[in-house]
Amino acid sequence: EKKAMQLFSLCFLFAVLFCSVNAHSENLRAMLEWSRKLKLAQGDDMFATLDLQTAVNNEAKFMKNIKAITNSGTNAEAYWSFDGKYFSFQAIRDQLAITHPCDQIYYMNVDGSNITLVSPSSGRTTCSYFYPDGQSIIFSMTTGQLYCPPSPDMNFGYVWPINYDMTIFVKDLHSGTMQRLSPEGAGYNAESTISPDGKRIIFTSTRDGDLELYTMNLDGSDVRRMTYTPGYDGGAYFSYNNKMMVWRANRPQGNDLLDYFTLLEHGLVRPTDMQILVQPVDLSTPAVQLTTVGTNFAPFFLPDDSGVIFSSNMHNPQGGEFHLYTVGLDGKNLTQITFEGTFNAFPMFSPDGKKIAWCSDRGTKNPGDINVIVADWLGPGNKLVY
Repeated sequence: EKKAMQLFSLCFLFAVLFCSVNAHSENLRAMLEWSRKLKLAQGDDMFATLDLQTAVNNEAKFMKNIKAITNSGTNAEAYWSFDGKYFSFQAIRDQLAITHPCDQIYYMNVDGSNITLVSPSSGRTTCSYFYPDGQSIIFSMTTGQLYCPPSPDMNFGYVWPINYDMTIFVKDLHSGTMQRLSPEGAGYNAESTISPDGKRIIFTSTRDGDLELYTMNLDGSDVRRMTYTPGYDGGAYFSYNNKMMVWRANRPQGNDLLDYFTLLEHGLVRPTDMQILVQPVDLSTPAVQLTTVGTNFAPFFLPDDSGVIFSSNMHNPQGGEFHLYTVGLDGKNLTQITFEGTFNAFPMFSPDGKKIAWCSDRGTKNPGDINVIVADWLGPGNKLVY
């Protein structure tokens, strides 16, 4: 009976985790709380974690001067500005979390000071990124209503929403004006990031009937489709040399593919078997899959473009912990980077490649809190000079 209960608990937790990999902070909070309760209830080693000192020692091989720059709320997807002076990020925090409990976009100094609201406190927002000039921020926002969109219908199982009114905007931080980049009727448009040379945006859209990757100019012109395989392609980033792209994808087959498109028609998705892929931006060679086990997401290129860093539960695919890993572009030299906390994700290196930022529940006081963490990077591909 105990084993049956453990299996049920694991299955339920795994489904919750799948609902969380798109970084909607309300789902992250639910996942963290459920994981904490399971660990307390099981009372065995099925969720065994390292003691704090061992975790700290293991991480010291790859990072130093580790510091949380936020201290409350659910803070996720913090990304450096091109000049390395600011972060844009999404959060459920402060008093706004009470009146509008879904993600909104903010920016702050790299030391965590001067946190400033960017989005208009309406709908759900996600996926922010500074423009190269530092004067504007791109993000996506639902436009169908002012309040937070409703949670998905769980009669479909454990799913999360693909909001077809999710629209890409650019906001001028000085004038406060907002420009729409994705056209009316284009469906879900989000997960936007910008190439290091400041020339192209890569994003995910359902405009052609599937969740595919596209690129476009900074003004929304010259849209080019990048992926064509059925399944969810999202969370893409350019390499430092602007020649490659990395993203997470699932490739359902058979009945799973039929289920995928049925859910998509209802504005839902059930992410499964999320793996990391890398490919030249000119599509001259096929994509290479770098992972094979577990749920993997939030990839970003190492500072020297020799590999990628990403978040995964591959160490225990049925468990509730996500940690950062690095892997070479040939799929070799897989290395676990983080060991502390139960959730570590959304890694990004600074423009000069010397620092890393990511989001983690380590050291948090309240269940569901996630903070932005910054450290000096000593790991693979580092560019620190002593």
